[in-house]
Order: sequence, then structure tokens, then C-alpha cells
Amino acid sequence: MGFFLKILSVFYYVAIKFRHWLFDCGLLKSRKFKTPIICVGNITVGGTGKTPAAELIIAFMQQYYNVALLSRGYGRLTKGYFEVTTSSSYRDVGDEPLQIKLKYPETLVVVCEDRVTAIERIEAEHPEINLIIMDDGFQHRHVKPLINVVVVDSTRPFAKDSYLPAGTLRDTLDSLYRGNYFIVTKCSPTMSQLDQRLWRKDLQKLAFQRVYFTRVKPTDAVPLFDTDCSLEVGDQVIVMSGIGNPKAFVRGMRSRYKVVSSIKFPDHHVYSVGDIEKIVERLKKYPEAVLLTTEKDAVKLRRSSRVPDIIRKRLFYMPMLMEFIDGSDHDFLGTLKLELDGKIHFDNDLKK
Repeated sequence: MGFFLKILSVFYYVAIKFRHWLFDCGLLKSRKFKTPIICVGNITVGGTGKTPAAELIIAFMQQYYNVALLSRGYGRLTKGYFEVTTSSSYRDVGDEPLQIKLKYPETLVVVCEDRVTAIERIEAEHPEINLIIMDDGFQHRHVKPLINVVVVDSTRPFAKDSYLPAGTLRDTLDSLYRGNYFIVTKCSPTMSQLDQRLWRKDLQKLAFQRVYFTRVKPTDAVPLFDTDCSLEVGDQVIVMSGIGNPKAFVRGMRSRYKVVSSIKFPDHHVYSVGDIEKIVERLKKYPEAVLLTTEKDAVKLRRSSRVPDIIRKRLFYMPMLMEFIDGSDHDFLGTLKLELDGKIHFDNDLKK
């Protein structure tokens, strides 16, 4: 089976390489829009930390711009253009776009698998929007962003990875030349300067490219429902997750709590009656433990009528916040804004 997957990986690599060639030589067109676009993407599948990165940029940029977030809404059961509201169902719009809308209710959040059509509608129907954050669009080259921010998972070095389906690479390594900023996520608190130099050697191919290193910011767990239950550092927890890279989440929770059990589901998992029964049985097995899940999973469970009282009383979620190593967040955000402003002014001068 491993050999067969490697053969398929070769065909996958050839296909995406050919597709990039079509764009590079102009046979396929990249559309540039009047509204500036920051693309937040990656070159691997699952769990790199794009959503926290997009949230960080939204929180900063909305001080200066009218921001919209555009996502394809991966995992939703619908097709076409939807504007996400705080009362939307994750089945209709996807779990991550809904998570962002709940966190930033004043931000326009749009899901659409056709990015070109979506941006056209945003510009036509929301003329007040003057900055679009395009989530997970690095490899979708029909849209030409002003700035590319590429998110890389430090726990899964891409240099040792294989292309789909044998590995997690979904884009070619030479695509990194199109990146402006690289955010290396889930770094160890003890990451050495040597490790940082090695990452920069792999990522920084051009002089203008910048590399930043981040880790998950320690924060307090939050109860999803009204409860008298509390959760303190060192308490027993059952860790539950339906994300792309659960190992990093479990490892982080082990550093703060006593993890007595873990329940793992696939990324963007839709919880069934059987899943709820499994969770209930685990809670009964560990009566002193709290059920601790991710922010993305909490979005899917918050309005479910299937959630019984035993879960409601003991369910907490962990907000995922990004913290830059050595306090470089101001450098990243400030530099990003300066480059954005400079490119916008340059484009405006060309149009005059």
C-alpha cells in the first residue's frame, strides 16, 4: 500500500506542477482586484494554525480597515455564496468561518468555493470593505493577492514530508517563493536560535521574505454551557478533538492538566448520536474528570440538542491564541501593515 501511495504522490506532484506552469506562463489567469487581499494559507493539509493566524490579522487590521474574511467553508453541506451570521449553522457555513464570526461579529465573513465570484460580490454588495483576508487560498491562484502569509507547522517539517496522498504536502515546495511572510506555529517554548536558523534556511528564499515563530499562548479554559464545575491547572481532563493535528493539542493540555483519556475524531468532524454516547461513557468512566475540547469543536456542540446534561455540566473548551516568540508580534503586524499600506499607495499611484 505504501508503494502505491508513493506512485500516486508522483502523479499528484506532476499535476500541481503542471498547473503552476499554466499560471506562470499565462495560459491560466490570476485575477487582481481593486480591493487589497491578504492571503493566509499553507502548503500542507490539516491543522497548521491558519485560523488563529487569520484571527490575529483581523483583530489588528480592523483598527485601520473595514475587513472581510473570505473562506471556502470546508466541510459545509452547502454550495455557493453565503454570508455568515452569528446564528448560522456550522453545517451550512463550516466550523472555522463560524468560529471567526462568533469571535468578531462585526466582521463580514463570507464562504464560497469560487473565490473570484465571492470577491466580485463583496466588492459589488459591500463597497465599504477595503481589505479582504482570504483564508486557505495560497494554492488557488485564480486570485492574485497583494500579500501572501504562509503558515507552517513546526511539528511536521515539510522538508521531510511527501506529497498527497502518501504525505501531507498539497503544494510544491518551490511555491514558497510566492510567500511574503512565514509564520511557524506550535513552536516549543525552548526553541533554540539554531532551530530558528534552520527553519529560516528552509523558508527564506528571497531577501524580502520574513519568518516569524509562534507558540500556543497559555490561557484559561472556558465552560461552553452554564455550569458550577471548575477547571484548575493539574485537574483531571478527558481531551477531545476533531482537528487536523490533535497530537499538538493533546501535548499542550498535558503540560497543564492531568490527561486521563483522549478522544480523537477526524478534522471538521460532524458529531453523531453514537459519538455523544461514546463521550458519555468516557465521562462515566472518569467521574472526576472534565471534558476539554478545542474552540473549533465547541462551535459545533454549542447549539446541539443532542448534548445531554452530563456533558453540558463538564464541557470546557480551550481558546487557541497565537503568541510570537521573543515578542515579535508587533514586528509582524506593524511590518505587515506598513507593506500593505505601501503597496496600496503604489497601486493607487499607478492608476492615476
